[in-house]
Amino acid sequence: MVTNTNSPQGWIVQKFGGTSVGKFPELIVEDVVRTYSQTKNVAVVCSARSTGIKAEGTTSRLLEAADKALKNQDYAEVLDRIRSDHLKVAHDKITDVSLVKQLERDIEAEIKYVENLCQASQIIDEISCKTLDSIVSVGEKLSCLFMTALLTDRGIACQYVDLSAVLSSVYSPGGQLGMGTGTSPINFEFYKNLIQRIVFELQKCQGKIPIITGYFGIVPGGLINRLGRGYTDICAGLVAVGLNADELQIWKEVDGIFTADPRKVPKAQLLNWITPEEASELTYYGSEVIHPTTMELVVKAKIPIRIKNVANAKGHGTIVFPDNDESYSEILINRYRMNQDWVQDDPKSALPTAITTKQNIITLNVKSNKQLLSYGFLSKVFQILNKHGLVVDLISTSKVKISMAIHHNNSNHEHSLRLAVLELKLHGEVDITKNLSIISLIGKNMKKTVGLAGAMLSSLGQSGVNVEMISQGVEEINISCVIDSGKSLLALKDLHARLLESK
Repeated sequence: MVTNTNSPQGWIVQKFGGTSVGKFPELIVEDVVRTYSQTKNVAVVCSARSTGIKAEGTTSRLLEAADKALKNQDYAEVLDRIRSDHLKVAHDKITDVSLVKQLERDIEAEIKYVENLCQASQIIDEISCKTLDSIVSVGEKLSCLFMTALLTDRGIACQYVDLSAVLSSVYSPGGQLGMGTGTSPINFEFYKNLIQRIVFELQKCQGKIPIITGYFGIVPGGLINRLGRGYTDICAGLVAVGLNADELQIWKEVDGIFTADPRKVPKAQLLNWITPEEASELTYYGSEVIHPTTMELVVKAKIPIRIKNVANAKGHGTIVFPDNDESYSEILINRYRMNQDWVQDDPKSALPTAITTKQNIITLNVKSNKQLLSYGFLSKVFQILNKHGLVVDLISTSKVKISMAIHHNNSNHEHSLRLAVLELKLHGEVDITKNLSIISLIGKNMKKTVGLAGAMLSSLGQSGVNVEMISQGVEEINISCVIDSGKSLLALKDLHARLLESK
């Protein structure tokens, strides 16, 4: 990987989510960036601004504008909301008149850019993946333009770094540079090329703190389609790898990763450290921790990830690093001990590390009409689900019946589900159960405990919670049950009390 060693201080890469930028911009400047920049080289990556409600965040509004444009509806009102929101915060937070005036011009230019794309989309009656990504990129641009102006206003030397054009081309399957296709691999070679280009842009900052857009350009098949809305985490990971950073910090509105959601379980405890495998499982099954691709990139480069709270900048947070590489773990632990920044946990117990719930689940049950052999039946079911973009979270099978838990949370999923059911009925009886949740015990060392699945079922039974499905992976890092949504909070609290609070 490319290494940037401009200073013996080393690098800290700090990624701020949209809610943090929206709610706590002054804390980011004074308590985080200013503090860390006194002893380290700091690089900042920002998501699009939000004020707490995801549907009202800048990215959601940009997607709404694109959708309205495609439907020949009025998108101008949505863009006006984005414009007024960013202009207001510019006037409220920045004191230097010249900085405010420049930021006003930048905001107007970015909104005009989106207007032009929406107009073009209405004319051709189509929004390509490339166009949609270009529209969404404006959210990160506006956020970083604001943070650059605010930091400058507070006397911190920084430079806006727009990565939206950093990938003018990408690696195709043959390894040659070209735009590729929607199925071109996003693999090691792709990321290696991208990291080199990002570092090239960062070297232009010449000692100033780079304020980097979390959007990093056009990828084959579309950034959102291929990587999801967690692409800003991936961007921060790429920056950390490219700079060979000492640490990647993900700044949120909570103190780190807890044994359960502290908003739902008051006795949830902060975890000092967690393995990447556990963090990935928690992310997939309902806890917004960090994008799995980010962990893969950063952990492979032996860079620790720390989750911290913007509103509690002095807190320890939660460190993510593997426990299966003894030399790596020893190096990291010694590093934090020397900095008096390590809170020693007891050795990982065989009890669960954390518990989480995932809402908006349905079970789809298909009983074969026996016209196909068992392997043909299962193959056909998954071909149909894949065709309609339905992702299975949990599965239970027999020779003639299959039950699947599927995440189902919007109108697009509803339409896809209806089409899939119509096709599935050609091969057997189909029924659907809605208003369900998945509750999961996560812990890398749970396999060392005999009877933990039984203890989970017993606890749910004592709480009067019926189990629709249960699943345990081969590596036994996750035990998951499908239950009624109305009892998910009760199940979460009771399982935490019986299985985790005794740790």
